[in-house]
This record gives sequence, C-alpha cells and structure tokens, in this order.
Amino acid sequence: MKDGPDIARVASLVGDPARANMLTALMTGSALTASELALEGGVGLATASSHLAKLIEGGLLTVAAQGRHRYYGLAGPQVASMLEAIMGVAAGAGPKRARPGPREPAMREARVCYDHLAGEHAVKMLDGFLARDILVRDGGAIGLGPKGAAHFAAVGIDVGDPGPSRRPVCRDCLDWSVRRSHLAGRLGAAILDKILAEKWARREKDSRVVTFSPKGRVAFEKAFLD
Repeated sequence: MKDGPDIARVASLVGDPARANMLTALMTGSALTASELALEGGVGLATASSHLAKLIEGGLLTVAAQGRHRYYGLAGPQVASMLEAIMGVAAGAGPKRARPGPREPAMREARVCYDHLAGEHAVKMLDGFLARDILVRDGGAIGLGPKGAAHFAAVGIDVGDPGPSRRPVCRDCLDWSVRRSHLAGRLGAAILDKILAEKWARREKDSRVVTFSPKGRVAFEKAFLD
C-alpha cells in the first residue's frame, strides 16, 4: 500500500447513495436525529444507524446526546468543503437527480454551505473582495488585505480575535453551482451570521436555500459588494 491519506476509504463512505443523502442533508449546518436522517437516506432506522456508525468511525460525522435524543452533524467545515467540491464534480460529470419546483435556481442564487454563504451571490462577493484588495491571495491561500479589518469592522464584524478557534479567518471553498470559489472560514461564517441577524435574508425551512428580501439584497450589496 502507498503512503499517504486513504482516499479510497473516505470515497467509499461518501459513495453509498443513502450515506450521500444523509451527508447532503447535514450541509445545512443543523444537527439531525437518526430518524430524520433515515428519511433523508430513504432507509429504515436500523440501516440508518449502521450507516451513521460507519460515518462516525470514518471521521465524517460527530454525535451529541441531548436528553433522550442523539444528534448527528458534520465533523467540521473541512467535511462540508469536500462535499461541496464533490457536488461540483457531480454536477458537471453525470446525470442529475430530478427535483420538482424552483429549488434549483434558488439554490444556485444563494444557499448555506455548512455555516457560510454559497451560490452566485457568495462568489460575486468574494470576487469583489479580491478586486478591491479587501482580501488578497498569497499563493493558494486567501488572507485579509490592507483594508480588510477596517472594512469588516465598519459593518460590525471583528476579524481580529479568533478566541479558542484555530479555524482560519479566510478560506476559499469551491462552489458546486458556479464552479468557482466562495468564502469560507471564520469570516465567511460571520458574514452569514450578519446577513441572518439583520434579517436581510431568511433560511428556507428544510432547505439550504437562503432567500433575500428586496431591501435585504440592497443592504447586503451595500455592505459586501459596493
């Protein structure tokens, strides 16, 4: 066996259709019970429990007990980024699952990617930050530019104190629908928190879709795109 990460093991965990559906359901950033994930996976509870145990053992999920219930969530933003990248490959390389209604256009416009904004608005936002040197690229990494800290402080986002988190301030995440990067990391999460706290947009129930109000879109663009 060759040295290095065991890609095949992770791929086999994600590659099962039921497990893939469960993982996708957790891309909202919310924790779900085994019963809820069984419905998402289209399997019985016993089968779902077996799948969940494998995903936990493989390091893709975490579980927390609260009262009588156990809640499952993605193991972290790195897992979410991996899933988002796989979705991008799947969108361009093979047949798509058919879903009725307007969900796909809305998903492409703005959605949650674990704990940060994804979709066309998010990609446009990152492009604007880079064009104005609010963020800068250094090799393959993204960091704050000379005007970055002041720009975000002006809209109420403090990027200076990471607290106990070792998560990077900025990180790019490949957007599956646009096929270019949007902003993740602590800053990406803080921006989504700001959008929702200000009620510029709302999370759609049982969906990753983020819907902006007309006034909220203007406020979002003024804060992050102008």
